[in-house]
Amino acid sequence: MSIPPPPGPSYPRDPYGPPPAGPSQAWGPYGTAGRPYGTPVSVNALAVAALVLGVLCFIPALGLVLGLIALRQIGRSGQSGRGLAIAGAVLSCAGIVLWTVVLSTGAVSKAWEGFKEGAQGNRILTLDKGDCFDAPGGLEGDTYDVDPVSCAGPHDGEVFGVVTLPGGSFPGDARITDIADERCWALRDQYAMDSWALPADVDVYYLMPSRESWRWGDRAVTCVFGNTEAGAELTGSLREDPTTLGTDQVVFLSTANAFDAALYEEPEDTPEDDLAGHRAWATQVHDVLGEQIEALRGHSWPSGAREPVAALVADLEDARREWAGASEAADPDTYSTHYEQAYAYVDGPSTVTARKALGLAATPPVYDEDEGGAAEAQV
Repeated sequence: MSIPPPPGPSYPRDPYGPPPAGPSQAWGPYGTAGRPYGTPVSVNALAVAALVLGVLCFIPALGLVLGLIALRQIGRSGQSGRGLAIAGAVLSCAGIVLWTVVLSTGAVSKAWEGFKEGAQGNRILTLDKGDCFDAPGGLEGDTYDVDPVSCAGPHDGEVFGVVTLPGGSFPGDARITDIADERCWALRDQYAMDSWALPADVDVYYLMPSRESWRWGDRAVTCVFGNTEAGAELTGSLREDPTTLGTDQVVFLSTANAFDAALYEEPEDTPEDDLAGHRAWATQVHDVLGEQIEALRGHSWPSGAREPVAALVADLEDARREWAGASEAADPDTYSTHYEQAYAYVDGPSTVTARKALGLAATPPVYDEDEGGAAEAQV
């Protein structure tokens, strides 16, 4: 009679004896090598890091690398976090694609510019030559915001030039004003070539960087036409340059403006106090007038303007002889005599007739004694 074996699994006897004592190992469909049943499973740290970087889209390349390394470690160690690593790698790939598109289209630069403008609370940096705008705060004093509008309708200002200042520390209001005085008036004559066409109530204003806006990268001095009467607005564009004028008009105005620029250099002291300075200035005017005469003679004018321009050239020749006399005057009285006779030809009847023939403004402007200054505003 045989005795049945005890209940439970039976194992074949090892002919070589029992295994050596040591840590127990469990193998089977639910066990993992090197870890007993019931031992808590740790989450791979790199998988967590990959997911975080993938969600934040901060350094997508690093997130992708960490995700791949985490998958390799999980396969070897049996840690959990495989889904986290895969999700981090996928999000990081999407982040790489997104950053590539953003950088290639310049969206970052545009977004930064928009942020700067919003932080400064104004849109001065977006104004370009030829733009018109309304300034709710007015052109006098601080101008913190402007609203671009069409030049065809009423508006507070029209930009005729933008001067970009060099980088570095804030140069100070006085230095920026000096630069604006020098550069804006030159740009004015390039934008509105026909000074006779400018309304009498129009003046030059500066929109200048403030110390605060300078910190945000504002380096632009905006040169603006504005109305000098309180509450009055401009209507229509004041632009008269090669983009709006004919070739004959541009040639005529270029020569006239060069002569006017020479006249503006007249010494501040009287001939009695600085005769040498006035004689040198008269020489300069004489030379520029000669260049103007040559340019007028050398251009092929339309039939209706030939005689008027020829009559103007004859008057300019007479004026040039008077400037030559002033440049050689031995005393202030002689100088003043030639000076007055020479100035009699400036904006005279022959100039008016030639302008009419060329379709330009034909009413000589009236200049104020203190003309030449400009109002300024900080942005």
